[in-house]
Amino acid sequence: IPNSVTSIGESAFSGCSSLTSITIPNSVTSIGEKAFMSCSSLTSIEVNVNNKNYASIDGILYNKNITTLICCPGGKTSITIPNSVTYIEDYAFYDCDALTSITIPNSVTSIGYCAFEYCSSLTSITIPNSVTSIGDYAFSGCKSLTSITIPNSVTSIGNDAFWNCYNL
Repeated sequence: IPNSVTSIGESAFSGCSSLTSITIPNSVTSIGEKAFMSCSSLTSIEVNVNNKNYASIDGILYNKNITTLICCPGGKTSITIPNSVTYIEDYAFYDCDALTSITIPNSVTSIGYCAFEYCSSLTSITIPNSVTSIGDYAFSGCKSLTSITIPNSVTSIGNDAFWNCYNL
């Protein structure tokens, strides 16, 4: 992306199945929802270290303070979320059908709307004791999900959070 770009719109690269990596320059100040959704070959979203709003670790997009996981590339297979993350953004892992393993740290308090929707290779997940809310459709369509541990700390589970989880 050239330095002249300041904004990446909603769904801007959505469905770009041949896109393998992207580099976000320091000029970008906003990224729309679902900007990289359903990019099945995308394995790396890199952010210029001088960007004031965004950062990346291991090719995953975060806000600058690494407190919100914004987007995981669709081609990732295994993820360990950093301990600083408190929120998994809406659509963060949407359609990451290669994802088989994820570790969510005890710092996470909320899982957003459609956060893991259609992660069709994800077989199990453990929600840490820090999580209090799971958004609508959070795990919807995770057809390989056979096990999930939900702690007593969760006080809110959204509509259709586990819709079409055939094997759960």
